[in-house]
Amino acid sequence: MLHLITELSKYTMIILFALYTYQCFSALKRSVDKEEQAEKYRSQVVYMYLFHLNAYAVLYLSMDKNLEVLKFYLMQVAFFAVVQVCYSIFYRRVSRLVVNNMCMLMCIGFVMLTRLSYDHAMKQFQIAVVSMALTMLIPFFISRFKYLKSLTWLYALAGITMLGVVAVLGAVSHGAKLSFTVAGIAVQPSEFIKIIFVFFVASMFYESTEFIQVVKATVIAGLHVIILVLSKDLGAGLIFFIAYMVMLYVATRKLYYFFGGLFCGAVASVIAYYLFNHVRVRVVAWQDPLAVFEREGNQVANSLFAIGTGGWFGMGLNQGMPNKIPEVKQDFIFSAVAEELGGIFAICLILVCVSCFLMFLNIAMQMKDSFYKLVALGLGTIYGFQILLSVGGDIKFIPSTGVTLPLVSYGGSSLLSTLIIFAIIQGLYLLRERTETEQAPERKKKKKTGSKSSSSKKKSSVRKGGAASHEENIHGTKIEDFD
Repeated sequence: MLHLITELSKYTMIILFALYTYQCFSALKRSVDKEEQAEKYRSQVVYMYLFHLNAYAVLYLSMDKNLEVLKFYLMQVAFFAVVQVCYSIFYRRVSRLVVNNMCMLMCIGFVMLTRLSYDHAMKQFQIAVVSMALTMLIPFFISRFKYLKSLTWLYALAGITMLGVVAVLGAVSHGAKLSFTVAGIAVQPSEFIKIIFVFFVASMFYESTEFIQVVKATVIAGLHVIILVLSKDLGAGLIFFIAYMVMLYVATRKLYYFFGGLFCGAVASVIAYYLFNHVRVRVVAWQDPLAVFEREGNQVANSLFAIGTGGWFGMGLNQGMPNKIPEVKQDFIFSAVAEELGGIFAICLILVCVSCFLMFLNIAMQMKDSFYKLVALGLGTIYGFQILLSVGGDIKFIPSTGVTLPLVSYGGSSLLSTLIIFAIIQGLYLLRERTETEQAPERKKKKKTGSKSSSSKKKSSVRKGGAASHEENIHGTKIEDFD
């Protein structure tokens, strides 16, 4: 009976998530009015709760009807409801799509982590509650405070100092210095420094895009990357590098900066291959994981086995063997999703992440202030590129970099930093909406004054008589002929 329920539920979850994903893109069409768009967003919330209920019903039954799982499910329902209500009350003009996607991705993460390890899922949930409480005020600050663009060198000093502390005092994990412990809690500073780094680059190019300014920004950005390389945190270093190159090109519009940077990055990657043993290990595992299955290729090979075993429709929750992948909760959560929920579900997961990325870029393009435009672009690039690194490493598209899948993988620093990014984006969205609202009366006044002036001109021309108007027509005709 349990097997039958699990089989039926996996198809139901795929259908619900596919409908949710469809609404992500249909809501972005220009032809959709606000009322229809709001209805689509409400439908997304319904699909999310139905998926959540379906998943935890299966987990409850497959885990011997553990009441702790039922309590955990109810706590999550309350958490998502509070998040939705708080945004609808305090930030009525935020992007509902971003809010829904944020909740949906966390929902998938909680489901998969509960299946993999209940204790880790509970810890992740506790971090999510605290993180959401901390980030709820960020949209207000971003939309109201104007001095953020003037803290250029403070951003640089904070970023370099924190990275330096990790390089000296950080704990080694998988060959790289990634974190240090504060009050028993492991903190990975690079997850937060990448946000500070985006603000630094945006403020630098807001001041000027002259050559000397580009040199200054490149030196400081290079210093960030060098410290990360020396700490052997090459995944984070790659994210910093790509974010800087994209922001540099958009700010200066000079392709030779972009291609020159890519060339330098390619040379640096070759040097890193020969300098660092763990880089060579990951490249060897990427080239042929089955040939080194017992050593370097174990994780990648098991990841591919999991994805292949799941097929299009998956094995069903609690029916696969994702725990055979050593780092499945952090680096290879996508493989676990593909094995138990199926390839269709995994593709929809990527599409939901892509819809977030497109929304970030859309907000960036509509921002008139170049500083905020670059901030939205930089954060969007970091988010999108992190998804590429995470999923690409799991499917053997690129060598594994140890990067988590935002909001889905286990990891407190990753979860908090991603929620900060989403909150900043919402603040920029509010800023754009408020600016348009303030400018609307001025546009109406200009239209009214323009119509009055044109009507007064017509009246004066009538008073002058037919001869004057005939003269104006003659002069107008001559000018058009000369043109």
